Amino acid sequence: MTVEDTTKTARIISISNQKGGVGKTTTAINLGASLAAAEKSVLVVDLDPQANASSGLGVSDRDATSNSYHVLIGAISADEAVHTTSLDFLDVLPAHRDLAGAEVELVSEENRATRLKDALEPLRERYDFIIIDCPPSLGMLTLNALVAADAVIVPLQCEYYALEGLSRLLETIGMLRADLNNTLEVDGIVLTMYDARNNLSQQVEREVRENFDGRVFQTVIPRNVRLSESPSFGKPAILYDLRSKGSQQYLAFAREYLESRCS
Repeated sequence: MTVEDTTKTARIISISNQKGGVGKTTTAINLGASLAAAEKSVLVVDLDPQANASSGLGVSDRDATSNSYHVLIGAISADEAVHTTSLDFLDVLPAHRDLAGAEVELVSEENRATRLKDALEPLRERYDFIIIDCPPSLGMLTLNALVAADAVIVPLQCEYYALEGLSRLLETIGMLRADLNNTLEVDGIVLTMYDARNNLSQQVEREVRENFDGRVFQTVIPRNVRLSESPSFGKPAILYDLRSKGSQQYLAFAREYLESRCS
């Protein structure tokens, strides 16, 4: 009888789009929580100086005395900065406003692009998924996230100018494959802030699916009041209001994602 190898090797997913307000943090929090609800062990890494993913998972600026800034500058290990959350199977490595200084501090460092990759490596055997919430830019922090990642999920809002900047992001990913991370994949594009009553949302969905055939998840994330409210209570949507449309769609997205990884 053979013994099944249960050793974990986390898939590291960067939630990236240089445009702000497209649902990166909402996706990082709620995809992470939904995967955790499926009893997958998940770490959300907050790499945005605004620290919204941290507060959205119940870790305040005051509590985040050990955070991703300290990890990037090499002051502590990533393990020392991990916090538990109110959801089983879900941890967070929080951010702090000091993280904005890392953009400047890392510029002169030789291994500036691989700081996060090196820091997360010891944690890969602990988790099934490590999800990185990126800032709305293509600076040093996002570069670290993309170098550390196995894959990218791109949230794309169903609004005017939705495709603006997407080509640039995909070009950047292509360059990174050539120079710094030749195994980086694009797991897909997830449409966010969808309003079925709005013709523009429907038009954007058609255009994205036509232009990026096979790279767009079927699950669409709607505009939803509960999704917007839940971060102010320090909870992912499934703990704030499980029956809300937003919660249900993120659970559906997690199921689709897991199925796509297993197929």
